[in-house]
Amino acid sequence: MKLNDQSIGFLIGDISRHMRRMFQKRLTDSPFTTAQAKVLVHLSRNEGLRQVDLAELMEVQPITLARLIDQLSEAGLVERRPDPDDRRAYRLHLLEKATPHLEMIDQLIAEVTQHALKGLDHIQVGMVMEALQVMRNNVNNR
Repeated sequence: MKLNDQSIGFLIGDISRHMRRMFQKRLTDSPFTTAQAKVLVHLSRNEGLRQVDLAELMEVQPITLARLIDQLSEAGLVERRPDPDDRRAYRLHLLEKATPHLEMIDQLIAEVTQHALKGLDHIQVGMVMEALQVMRNNVNNR
């Protein structure tokens, strides 16, 4: 039985993998690993998230995330603050020193996205974005 390598799931996964590789190549001149950059991006979108919730969102083990947060904290980019609702938990916050790094990461993301969308006009890009958002909502609401 031959599986269809042109299924929507395969195509989305393949595109995602290639874009991630392009991003990793562009990130090699920065002081960050891809995992550290991913933490910074997620925190910029979810300021004050609990550490355990960020691990779940990123689909990594809590201990793996704890090491990444330790590294980013030592670099002065992230800080843990006690959770006022749970004294065992911490909420994660970006520090001002992270701003230029996030700007650089955003630039790299924009370059990779622009490359991936090459050959599509604004209407097509809008249609792709709208379709992907509908699809995400469909699978998120199972």
